[in-house]
Amino acid sequence: MDPNQYCQDKAAASGSSFYYSFMFLPPPKRRAIVALYAFCREVDDIADECTDTNVAHTKLAWWRAEVADLYRGEPHHPVSQALAPVIKQFDLPAEQLLEIIDGMEMDLTQHRYADFKSLRLYCHRVAGVVGELSAVIFGHTERATLRYAADLGLAFQLTNIIRDVGEDARRNRIYLPMDELEQFNVSASDILNARETDNFRRLMEFQYQRAQHFYEQAFAALPHADRKAQRTGLVMAGIYRTLLEEIRSEGFKVLTQRTALTPLRKLWIAWRTWMKA
Repeated sequence: MDPNQYCQDKAAASGSSFYYSFMFLPPPKRRAIVALYAFCREVDDIADECTDTNVAHTKLAWWRAEVADLYRGEPHHPVSQALAPVIKQFDLPAEQLLEIIDGMEMDLTQHRYADFKSLRLYCHRVAGVVGELSAVIFGHTERATLRYAADLGLAFQLTNIIRDVGEDARRNRIYLPMDELEQFNVSASDILNARETDNFRRLMEFQYQRAQHFYEQAFAALPHADRKAQRTGLVMAGIYRTLLEEIRSEGFKVLTQRTALTPLRKLWIAWRTWMKA
């Protein structure tokens, strides 16, 4: 299969909100960002779907070697082949692709986070770095745009964490900081056994407010000169913030259900945001 078509199929099959934000990009940049997204999906699927930790470590080690081969001009995987012209055109550093793999590897060994500082490192690796790489592909003239992109990536990941509390708990993963569980008198057992208490809802409201803080911090950092180039990120933010508000309006029932927006609604938000940005 053509490498770009492989990446396109990978992105479309995921059903992710990100896919809808790519639709308005010109074809060269769309191919570039879809290749980056497909890379993230490949390594993320290993962390999420491999039930044997040793096999998952082996597969991620293969991807580390593949990144080295990619930067030597010898890519093997269709995603790496699609990324080859992208890393040259946009001068994307290998270290950042490897840092994304570092984040996925954390999922294999760390299922609890003591505090937000340790969780933030994870979020930066799996989402903040992706935000920075995406901002480079979209185009920027000021360094502050990379800070905006990193904060926006963090906000997206915090939204994912809120949405997926129940799904993650069924994998014995809790991404809510343990000191904050204690602060709100919520036990790990409450989450693992899907006990929706008033304390849990207060804990989730706290997580919601933090995510909103990072959205606002990101928007404040985006220079006006780069706003048009970064419209794709703003489209993503429009979709993700709508999802976050939906979760809150439903009373944070994230332990027993997974809130999602319909494809038509995502498309409408994407179009509306693109035209306004």
